[in-house]
Parts: sequence; C-alpha cells; structure tokens
Amino acid sequence: MKQLWGSGFSKALNKSTNDFNSSLRFDKRLYKYDITGSIAHAAMLSAQGILTKEENELIANALKQILSDIEDGNVNFDFDLEDIHTFVEKLLTERIGDTGKKLHTARSRNDQVALDVRMYVKDELENLLKQLVSLIKVLLSLAKEHTTTIMPGYTHLQRAQPITFAHHLGAYIEMFKRDYERITDTFKRVNILPLGAGALATGPHNINRYKTAELLGFDDICLNSLDAVSDRDFVIETLSDLSMIMMHTSRFCEEIILWASKEFQFVKIDDGYATGSSLMPQKKNPDIAELIRGKTGRVYGSLVSLLTTMKSLPLAYNKDMQEDKEPLFDAFDTVKMCLSILPEMLETITVNKDKMLKACSEGFLNATDLADYLVKKGLPFRDAHEASGKAVRYCIENDKTLDTMNLSEYKKINGLFEDDLYAAIDIKNSVKSRKVIGGPAKEAVEKVILINEEWIKQHG
Repeated sequence: MKQLWGSGFSKALNKSTNDFNSSLRFDKRLYKYDITGSIAHAAMLSAQGILTKEENELIANALKQILSDIEDGNVNFDFDLEDIHTFVEKLLTERIGDTGKKLHTARSRNDQVALDVRMYVKDELENLLKQLVSLIKVLLSLAKEHTTTIMPGYTHLQRAQPITFAHHLGAYIEMFKRDYERITDTFKRVNILPLGAGALATGPHNINRYKTAELLGFDDICLNSLDAVSDRDFVIETLSDLSMIMMHTSRFCEEIILWASKEFQFVKIDDGYATGSSLMPQKKNPDIAELIRGKTGRVYGSLVSLLTTMKSLPLAYNKDMQEDKEPLFDAFDTVKMCLSILPEMLETITVNKDKMLKACSEGFLNATDLADYLVKKGLPFRDAHEASGKAVRYCIENDKTLDTMNLSEYKKINGLFEDDLYAAIDIKNSVKSRKVIGGPAKEAVEKVILINEEWIKQHG
C-alpha cells in the first residue's frame, strides 16, 4: 500500500509494521471532523487564489458526498491505510482525480490531526455540558422533595450532626456545577485553530488562518506553529476534567452503595438498577453504582497514560502522540455512559425517611447543639465543648442519651443548664436552627434551591 509519505522510500512497510503503525482502526471516528476541516481548508485556499473556484467546488462536493456515504454505511474502511487522513484523501482522489491531490496544499497531517482532535473534543464537551445539566436537574428535583427529610451528616464516616437529605444532595449539585464551569473554561483553550501550522513551521503559501478559524467556528488561532502541532495539553486538561467528574460520581455512588446496605437502609435501589446473585437468592446488589465507581479508575488511567506519554517529548510532533486518541475516546465514552445512567437510577430510588431520622437518635449528633446552648448562656465555647463532652461520656457510661439525661444530672456538670436545653438539643430543632445560607435548615436550603433553579435556566 502506497503511503502519503512513501516517495522517498525504496520499499514499502511490511504488513506487521504497517498494522502497528496504523491508527485508522480507532481514529476513523474522526471522519466527520477530518472532512469538515478539509472543506473549510479548501474554501480558504480558494479565497486566497491558491485553488480556483471550480476546484474548490469539485473538492467540497466530493467531500460532502464522501461524508454522506460514510454516515449511510456505504463506505468500507480500508485498514491497510495509515490513518483517517490518508483514507479520506484516497477516496477523494479516486473520485475526482488530480484535483483531489491539491487539497493538501499548505497543511500537514500534523496540523490536520490536531484540528480533528480539537473539533472532536469541542463537540464532546458540549454534549457533556448537557448531560451535567440533566444530572443537576434530577438532583435538584430530588432535593426539593426532601428539604425536611432529616438524616445524619458524617465526618470520618462517623455520625456527626443532623442535616437533611436535600442538604446532602446539594453538596453534589455544587460539585457538578463546578465540573460544568471547569469544562466551559477548558473549552476556551480547546477552541483555538491549529490548522496552517504545517508540519511544524507553516509554509510559503499566502493562506489566511483566521478565515479558516471563522469557517470552522474557532475563536482564535494558535500563534506558534510548533506549539500548534506538538501541544496536547488541551487533551490532558479535558481528561483531568473528566476525571474530576468521575471522582464526584464515584463518591456519590459509594454513598448510595452504603445507604442501600442492610447496615444503613437509608435508600432502596429500584430493581431495574440492581442485580442478584447466582448463588444467594436473597441478594440485591447495587451493581450499577459499583460499576460507575469502578469505571472511575479507567478514566484516571486515561489521564495518567497521556501525561506519561507527553512528559519527555521534544518539539515538535512525535509518533508517540498518536497514543492520545484511544484514551481520550475511551474516557469520553465512559463518562457519557455513566452520566446517562446515573440520573435514571436516582430518579427511581426510594428514600427511607424513618430510617434516616432514627439514625440521628444514636451517636450523640446533638452534642454540638448542647455546647452551643451553653455558649448562648454566656459560657466560652471551649468550656462549653468540655461540658458537652462530659455529658456524652456520662451517657455512654450510664447507657443514656443526651435526651434522656435528667436536669439534675446536667446540673452536676454545669449549673447553666435549664429545662430549655431539651428543646435546644431536639434533632428537628437542631436542623431548623441552622438557617445560615449554605446550612441544612429548610429555609436555607430552599434559598439555595432557588439560586440553583436560576442557574439551570441560564445553563439549561
């Protein structure tokens, strides 16, 4: 098979070397971007007088037909060819002859592949933004249903203070909003045109790179041709964003797995999003949540893979950089799949409000409220903290709770305790008292919900 670069070689690659060198098996998914970029390149060449109007029309029409034929399944990929660029150019020259050979004027596969990958990433990021908004909508809807559903808040996986389920969900809403913002920020650095850089040093032709950028919807052009063809930090940054999304989904799924266990029983996963055991008939396994948690490592692997590939490469292009595509493609596919099924699973879970509330009665979640009660009586917080700790220790030693200690027992610890302490340490009152914006009280959570509903309107 004749290669685009083969004119200076005395023999062709052997079959195994060609197979090892070829990327068409995986970069074929870039066909749309390769063809679209080529159409814009031809239009720019024509506008600059490098191609005639007739040649541009012939090339553009043929490329559009090739695109249509590929999408209709009427084209078979020839995997003996080196890459998607070679494949498209071969089809083009077969259909229109020598005019097709003029298309590659003033470009190299180095800047061509950089263009294709940037266009692909742009599309995928925009799709990802939509998926994040959909997930946030589901979380927001669930939060609105549970502004008074009291549950334990945890630190170190130990019961700490009472909050609401809505408040807990709200934490993930904020995380996914930041993921959204990270992607929109990354998009600005992706949306820069590399085409026109050539192999590494541009060329002598009077091209107009800004025209090409305008035709393809890029905000700007790469200002250094070496950087344009040897840079993959936009891919690495994208993979970092995807890893962050997966880290957040994994943490959430870990909690769902815990909450669905017999030990917690806070939620029940719908049968449509769980599996059973081939041996133990009683089992109901949270496999979907576990798979999302597991696939996080896969996306992390893609990030580390490309960081490692790029860490020692001299400028400009090196064949190592062909290894950017498979981890990028796999990471996007994985994240999209997870963000597709997670909202569906969340929409069908059953929340056990009674179990959540009951869990707040064990573990002294109102100990901080007891300390705050004394602070309001004028005691310094450190002294109040010590008094509350003594009360907790007394309860543990005497098999009591803070609610069942009588006033005389409290008085022995500190004389500031009065009958009104019981209202102060009531779990429901504890949550109600935390009205600071960002806190778990119903009115505080509802204010944040309104803010997030407005965010949805602006980004949805």
